[in-house]
Amino acid sequence: MKIDAVAVSSSDFTRTLALYRALGFEFPAYSEEEQHIEAVTPQGSARLMIDSKSLMTELIGEAPRPGNHSAFAIRYDSPAEVDAAAERVKAAGFTLATEPWDAFWGQRYAVAQDPDGYRVDLYAPL
Repeated sequence: MKIDAVAVSSSDFTRTLALYRALGFEFPAYSEEEQHIEAVTPQGSARLMIDSKSLMTELIGEAPRPGNHSAFAIRYDSPAEVDAAAERVKAAGFTLATEPWDAFWGQRYAVAQDPDGYRVDLYAPL
C-alpha cells in the first residue's frame, strides 16, 4: 500500500497554482474553465491534485476544507532549497506561517499556507 495522491480544494485556482508553483511543483497548461489539475511529479511520488470547490461540491455535496492541522510536507534535498522555496513563496505574494528555522529534530523547516488554509510543511535534513 502507498499514498498515491494528495488533494486540496481551491476557491481561487490562479492563486493556488501560484503558491504551489513557487514551492517547485510543475503543472500542465490549463484554462480558466478547468476545475481539476494535477502537478507533474517524479515517477513513484504521490500526485498533488487541485480541485475547484465548485467541482467538489458537485461531486460529493461539500468541498473539503482544512481542519486545525491539515497539512502535507515537501522534502527538499538541502536546507538551502528550503530557504529558496520560502523566498519564492514570499516573492509570489504569499506569507509564510513560519519562516525557515533549524528545528531541534534535525531539519531545516518552514511552513507555508495556501489561499484556502492548507498548511504545507517544507523541510530538509540538516
